[in-house]
Amino acid sequence: MKALKIFAIAAVAAVMAVSCGRSEVKVDVELPTNAEIDSVSYLVGIQLGSFLKGQLAVENAAEIDLAQVKKGMIDMINAEDPKGYNDTTFAKQFKVSPYDMQRILSSYVQKKMEYKAEVNRVKGEKFLADNALKENVDTTETGLQYTIIAEGAAEKVAVNDTVTVKYKGTLIDGTVFDEGEIPGHVSGSRGLIAGFDQGIRLVGEGGKVVVYIPSDLAYGPRGNRGIEPNSVLVFDIEVVKVDKFIPKEEVTE
Repeated sequence: MKALKIFAIAAVAAVMAVSCGRSEVKVDVELPTNAEIDSVSYLVGIQLGSFLKGQLAVENAAEIDLAQVKKGMIDMINAEDPKGYNDTTFAKQFKVSPYDMQRILSSYVQKKMEYKAEVNRVKGEKFLADNALKENVDTTETGLQYTIIAEGAAEKVAVNDTVTVKYKGTLIDGTVFDEGEIPGHVSGSRGLIAGFDQGIRLVGEGGKVVVYIPSDLAYGPRGNRGIEPNSVLVFDIEVVKVDKFIPKEEVTE
């Protein structure tokens, strides 16, 4: 019910903003000024916009019928206050129960995510198919595509080696979503997405490689923060330092 709670906050704020009308009764206590009402009204918009953007994944105002948003807010303000989620007067007033509201909101978000995931899948497959035809691009058995910029040391990074890497991650449209350095990563561990970890092992210390990671070797249909579902990712990777793994039986005192 988190989404409904956030929506309720916006509705309460709307009540506060609209209910500050002037009265004929004269008292010594002042009501908020028109400027304060304007400020609070704007904050209501921010709160509602936060709900639309964060909970419903709305990316631009054209996705929402703002006239219906306004109507819903006015209807809520003018309605009899609901006495809780099990109060039948809510359903009578709005022709929908609070529980159905949650279902409808969730269905809306799910449809948007499924559509976006399918669009990204098609775009990603086309990108990888075209990219595979380039002369400087090779493909591993797992489907990872790569271009080696510099081989680095003759001995490549192996599983269990501890590496420090610099990287820049971009989407296929060139948008940079992450950039930085990862110190002390143990190659082959679960600390990184599969495609990135496999890319590290294509070069040795001092090596540089660009990897084109299919979504199934990245974040897949679930996506991640700032990364849409089924996104193909591109990483520029530099292996700065490698500490080779030495099995215990080979360690001498």
